[in-house]
Parts: sequence; C-alpha cells; structure tokens
Amino acid sequence: MRRPPLIASLILVPLSLAFAVGGLMPNSADEAADAARKAAGTAGERLSGMYLRTAAEVGYEASRIEGVEALRVTGTAPRDGDGVEVVVRTSGSAYNGWFDVETVTVRRCFAVRVAPGAEGAEEPRDVDCPDGPVPVFAPPPAPPRLPHGELRARLPRVPEGGRADEAEVRRVLAALGLDQGIRTEVGAEGGRVGVALTVERDPRDPQDCVLARVAPGSTEVWTPPRIQRMPGEGGCSVGNALRPAPLPH
Repeated sequence: MRRPPLIASLILVPLSLAFAVGGLMPNSADEAADAARKAAGTAGERLSGMYLRTAAEVGYEASRIEGVEALRVTGTAPRDGDGVEVVVRTSGSAYNGWFDVETVTVRRCFAVRVAPGAEGAEEPRDVDCPDGPVPVFAPPPAPPRLPHGELRARLPRVPEGGRADEAEVRRVLAALGLDQGIRTEVGAEGGRVGVALTVERDPRDPQDCVLARVAPGSTEVWTPPRIQRMPGEGGCSVGNALRPAPLPH
C-alpha cells in the first residue's frame, strides 16, 4: 500500500534533520585528536619553561609528564640554534552524546619544539609515530660538589706584609682536578687573590658557589648568603671574593 505523500514527507523530515545535524556536529574522533594535540602543546609549554641544558634532559623531563611518551629527540641543546625537537605520543578522548554510545580515545604523535621563548609560539606538528620500543632516558647527573673543605686546606697562607701569588693559587686549583661542570674565576687586586667557583644552575634560582680570598695574614673560604646568590646580585663573582659585599641584616 502506497503511503500518502504527506505521511512520507513527515517520516523523511526527522531522518533528513538527523543527517544534517550529524554533518554539522564535530566528529568525536576529531575531538579526541584535538584533545591529544592540546596535551602535546601543554607538554611543550611546560618543557620550554624549564631550565634544560641538553636534548637528553628534554627527553627525560618529557617522559616524566603524565600521559606523555617521549619517543625521539633531535638537536643538541634547547638554547642552541633552533632548540630541540621532541616527538611525543599523547592520547585524547571525546564523547558525542548525540550518536556515540562509548568514549572514543585516540593516540597520536606530535613534534614539539623546545626553545627559549617557544611557549605557545609553535603548535605541535602531527607526525608519524617512530617504530620501535619507547626509549628510556636516563636522569641528568647530579650537579658537581663544590670543594669547600679541600680548597680551604690547600690554599696558601701569606704572612703579613707579603703578597698573594696568583700563579700559585691557580696551581692549587688545577691540582684539585675540578669537575668540568664547575666554572672557575680567579682575579688579583692589591696583593690579594680572589677565587669564585660556581656550578651552573637555573638562572632564576640562587646560584651555587664558593668564594675564596688569599690575602696577607688571612685566607678565607665561604659561601655567600642566599640573598647575595640570587640572580643579578653578583654574590658569586670574583669581585665579591676580592671585595666582599656587606652581609644582609
């Protein structure tokens, strides 16, 4: 039996409307992919805000972010040239309450650039996931220990009326076999020799240093107070070793 034209039209209208609405509504898989991309972007912003010295450190810190797998790093250091690119795998989920009956979860890989000033400047780039197992990035080595006691024991003592010998002080430092991660500064002024030993740290944090001054009648080794070791205070300089700033009250 043939349906009347009006009844057929009434049946087709809801179907047509459903297809039209479905075409306008975002696909849940696309929403899930966008969520994965957002997670990669958040990881990139977090990494660019850290003080990371090498590509290996970028890979290690990326692997520690929840929900992120670090699969590959290229480059030398975040602060060299174009920085470091890290390929991460993230996941995203979405639920379309109109049509989907289950949550859709996708896993995607993105290339993220880690460089100074890169926070939010570059969107994660879709890439193919590298083959092979997820690499394991070793934690960075602990910062070298500053030789406070050894320096105090080995620096020369100069009698009153004498002059400190800069070459002798430099020989003492060379004999200590200092770690390459320790920056050494030596300066002389008015018969005194000053020494500053500094370990590289995040420039936003208090610096880690030991100062020494060899002067007639006095050889001193000390660590400046925290406020003098803050960025811009100059407490870890050889100038502060030669002419110590007054201690804060």
